[in-house]
Amino acid sequence: MVRVLDLDPPLPQAITQWFSERGWSPRRHQLEMVDVARQGRHALLVASTGAGKTLAGFLPSLAELIETPVHDGLHTLYVSPLKALAHDIQRNLTMPVEEMGLDIRVEARSGDTPSDRKKRQREKPPQILLTTPESLSLLLSYPESATLFASLKRVIVDEVHAFATGKRGDLLALSLARLRTLAPDAQRVALSATVADPDGYRAWLAPHGDLDSVALVEGEAGADPDLDIMLPEGRVPWSGHSGHYAIPQVLEEITRNRTTIVFCNTRFLAEFIFQRLWELNEDALPIGLHHGSLSVEARRKVEGAMARGELRALVATASLDLGVDWGDVDCVIQMGAPKGSSRLLQRIGRANHRLDEPSKAVLVPGNRFEYLEAQAAYDAVDAGQRDGEGFRPGGLDVLAQHVMAVACAGPFHEEALRDEVRSALPYSGYDDDAFARVLSFVENGGYALRAYDKFKRLRRDKDGVWHLAHPRFAAQHRLNAGTIVDVPMLEVRFKNGRKLGKVEEMFAAQLSPGDTFFFAGMSLEVEQIKDLDLIVRASKNAAQIPSYMGARMPLTTHLADRVRGLLTDRTGWVRFPDDVREWLEMQDWRSTLPEPGQLLVETFPHRQRHYMVCYPFEGWNAHQSLGMLITRRMEDKGLQPLGFVANDYALAVYGLQPIRDPGALFSADILTDEFIQWVESSYLLKRAFREVAVISGLVERQHPGKRKTGKQVTFSTDLIFDVLAKYEPDHVLMQAAWADARAKMTDVGRLGDLLDRAQETILHIDLDRVTPMAVPVLTMIGRESVAQGAADDALLLEAETLAATAMRGDVPE
Repeated sequence: MVRVLDLDPPLPQAITQWFSERGWSPRRHQLEMVDVARQGRHALLVASTGAGKTLAGFLPSLAELIETPVHDGLHTLYVSPLKALAHDIQRNLTMPVEEMGLDIRVEARSGDTPSDRKKRQREKPPQILLTTPESLSLLLSYPESATLFASLKRVIVDEVHAFATGKRGDLLALSLARLRTLAPDAQRVALSATVADPDGYRAWLAPHGDLDSVALVEGEAGADPDLDIMLPEGRVPWSGHSGHYAIPQVLEEITRNRTTIVFCNTRFLAEFIFQRLWELNEDALPIGLHHGSLSVEARRKVEGAMARGELRALVATASLDLGVDWGDVDCVIQMGAPKGSSRLLQRIGRANHRLDEPSKAVLVPGNRFEYLEAQAAYDAVDAGQRDGEGFRPGGLDVLAQHVMAVACAGPFHEEALRDEVRSALPYSGYDDDAFARVLSFVENGGYALRAYDKFKRLRRDKDGVWHLAHPRFAAQHRLNAGTIVDVPMLEVRFKNGRKLGKVEEMFAAQLSPGDTFFFAGMSLEVEQIKDLDLIVRASKNAAQIPSYMGARMPLTTHLADRVRGLLTDRTGWVRFPDDVREWLEMQDWRSTLPEPGQLLVETFPHRQRHYMVCYPFEGWNAHQSLGMLITRRMEDKGLQPLGFVANDYALAVYGLQPIRDPGALFSADILTDEFIQWVESSYLLKRAFREVAVISGLVERQHPGKRKTGKQVTFSTDLIFDVLAKYEPDHVLMQAAWADARAKMTDVGRLGDLLDRAQETILHIDLDRVTPMAVPVLTMIGRESVAQGAADDALLLEAETLAATAMRGDVPE
């Protein structure tokens, strides 16, 4: 690891003078990044938020452009996971460049960039271009990409932890491999504040996974965050996930600070919390809303207001998790559980944004398990421990899209492209046959589809060189490229044309003229649905709130293990609120608390039903999948299941017959028998296939001059799925769909670990009534299928009734 404080030669005078005029000095890690660049090495910088991480990434480029001015050609490419971050960096980088008096153009390029500017950027690029993985892939699909990137000296990947382990990371890894072919000497730099496995990310960044070619630069430790858990009136609810009970105290916190970001885990919750805050906002404090379904104009307006210091609070989702630098934010509030220590650290870092001063953050747990999760996250942050997703093989659908992008740029040789692809770590393990199958799919759709001309996208000449079959396929690719497959959405707009954002097509289909719903901070009344538009007008009537699918954040294994540890560390309960401590003490007396690694299964009767509640702590996805499988097995065994409900910590199954032997329901063969039957008979595999079909380019989302509706895309992919399932079940896209269904939609890895553990550690306790630890999950029964309002009161009453039964101190019969 590099350890240098004095550079030889030193930084250019323009840079040192700029630091000096502000009373600053370059930090050690900033100088180390310059030194590593001068050595010609790649670098991974891990530094706390507020440590000048982004400036450290750009400092070598600024120094080089001062020492050796480049007036024509692209020098540095910056890749961000978010459009907002790229625009924020442009704003914050342009200012130092102007203040130093440097002749350097800095521009951003994303899906929002006007087409004329995109064309000009390809022909006359700036010295520094800021973009996203998707826009970079599109740039590489143009014939002029070889000329555009020939002068490239450095690629900076910001917030690398946010996407390296997913499909966007696969796409970027392939793009980096392509850039290495076009600019062999270009250095790679990755930046992050929350990397749990530095060596894993060094290998991901390096050509051919050679982590020794990537220097690890670590920033100085910042001030410890000022973290607190909010407990209004010392009480923690039995159920719920919103933390809405604390809204009055949240508003008080907003009043005490200059600017506060209120983070919510879903767009649904962001809309709900925003409305609740405004209901109590008697002082009319300026409070904004920011999430991914709002229009670009609405998001830009809010971002600008925050940058100018005009808002006292902003309710936001993960759309603002990453690096947007607003120095006046002095408090972050997390509504509901954080789900991971790295995510929490990332959000805490949005406050203060100064390394030497503590960032202030407040956690608002939604229920008693979430209190334990908040406490576990608090302890993890205090210990400086991070978590994150592991790396896995690259998606074959993403590889197909990349092959098509390369073909759009010009002819290619199969062997050269195969070697290039293998230099990207996610694809290093694929053999010749796997690459050939992907190439065959891009060529003609595969065996079952090759008779259709629409799938014949490539041709091979007599010399073995691959070409596009027709120029129209290039235009089709550029319209449909990307790895983010949106759920079908409709544009929400007023009759005058003003756009507010988008809602799911499935949600909109349930609405009739006159219905009302909350969106973009307003109550809206439906006037009509016309083509792809949901036309509305402002309303003062009570409203529903749109719910968004697929927004559930997974509980990390690291945090789940910490929660388990808190349960069994009885000496540590003294620091918990009275009601949480009493809850655990009563559970310990009435039943037991699961030891780390142990699977506790409780069975008991309640209101003419028989319940089985288990506590795997493996996250909602794994529990949801397990509930599906166990109820199928219960049907086969004549146990007459009625349903199940899951949260991140527990699974409750209920039916008409008592479960005497839970072990038989948890046997590992459930993953080879019931699992395959369930996935094949449900919409899981078709939904996964729809995504890989879109990403691979098999099915268009857009056609010149029009865009397909979600229904049209689903209809197309379902037809193709049925053909492949019958005639070519081992098709490369069926393989990709199964991989996605196993990993993303069912969390089958954690499910397998759970079932393996259950064989040795299952502890079954049969009881006469509900236990305290079962109450939070049981109160969810019925919640997702009822409307708001009076039904909420009924559910609250049910929770109190269950709690009273569970906490009764009499000796069980």
